Amino acid sequence: MKAANDNLAADMLRGADAIAGYLGLPRRTVYHAVAKGHLPHFRIGETVCARKSTLTTWISEQEERAAA
Repeated sequence: MKAANDNLAADMLRGADAIAGYLGLPRRTVYHAVAKGHLPHFRIGETVCARKSTLTTWISEQEERAAA
């Protein structure tokens, strides 16, 4: 059970700074995309969060749509 929790913790990005760093975007761009509903995310209280795996899948989907 501990291994599953470790994987979840490693997959989580907590805060716009962490998400921005992972995506290579400015923090303000992350806030804008979240506000517009353009970026997959969830909140824990006031903190915007995302999963690396979800963002990676989302990016792949965006690439496929752009190529079509």
